[in-house]
Amino acid sequence: MASRRKFLQNSAAGLAGLAASPLAAVALPAAPVAGKPVVISTWDAGVNANKGAWKVIGPGGYALDAVEAGVMVTESEQGCCVGLGGNPDRDGIVTLDACIMDEKFNCGGVAGLERIKHPISVARRVMERTPHVLLVGEGAQQFAVAQGFPLEPQQLSADAKKAYQEWLKTSQYKPVVNVENSGRKPTGPVGGPQNHDTIAMLALDAQGRLSGSCTTSGMAFKMRGRVGDSPLIGSGLFVDPAVGAAAATGQGEDVVRIAGAHLIVELMRQGRTPQQACQEAIGRIAAIKGAKAKDIQVAFIALSKTGQTGAYALQKGFNFTVSTTDTPVLRDSEFLLK
Repeated sequence: MASRRKFLQNSAAGLAGLAASPLAAVALPAAPVAGKPVVISTWDAGVNANKGAWKVIGPGGYALDAVEAGVMVTESEQGCCVGLGGNPDRDGIVTLDACIMDEKFNCGGVAGLERIKHPISVARRVMERTPHVLLVGEGAQQFAVAQGFPLEPQQLSADAKKAYQEWLKTSQYKPVVNVENSGRKPTGPVGGPQNHDTIAMLALDAQGRLSGSCTTSGMAFKMRGRVGDSPLIGSGLFVDPAVGAAAATGQGEDVVRIAGAHLIVELMRQGRTPQQACQEAIGRIAAIKGAKAKDIQVAFIALSKTGQTGAYALQKGFNFTVSTTDTPVLRDSEFLLK
């Protein structure tokens, strides 16, 4: 009994010391740095998404509202990789993943969500109206309906239906690099093209508040129940107001292996620029994958608390969109594998 009492006393003293230490101070949110707003997002889909975000952030709005509104534009488009127009899993059902995070470490996500048009908005409701961070599958759908989101018809878009019928002829699964880029012409074996996510967006508003969002329909023809990095805080998205924010796109399994978004933010905390941090994270993935790195694409974007941006990809072909005015600028990313 005496030893237990001594242990508790020592533990309390240790916690008190930690609270008073410089390390504890570092963990607290920093005061926002006011300045000019910035929005950065993945792929050329970010052009329209950034326009949607700028309608909020340009006139002085909140970064969190901007990153939600921005990716909702992409969720509404009939693309291969985001929203209900995306390609289905191998059972022919579209399942959606999303997450969102603000400048106070509040975060929420959904995974395996069916028949809901805007999973990013459901993710925000999870953040704001539940004690949880992540809801999945049937439970996520039940929550969405309870929050007033209508159930959409359980049907594939015309393009997705055609792609799925073609895929069923062989049922072969092979990831293809850079399928998110809408300018890319599908090539290769049936079942290869249009094979994975994502749109991710980071924003810094004029008041210095950071937020991020990420939304996807996931890898086309994936196994039922597969979840990648996109709804996972710390992998597909992470925001730290004292440092900056980062987000990912590409093959999610390999982003999860290194907790990619969190890694980049921590590298920025250590003094790397957003660009340097993205490059180092990609280097780690390449080292892990070895010769197999040539078969996948992974890319990161990052945004510092002062508005500095960065992006880097494993392979050629990744592009990203940056807005510092109401005119988005599409840029080609630097890449590792030559």
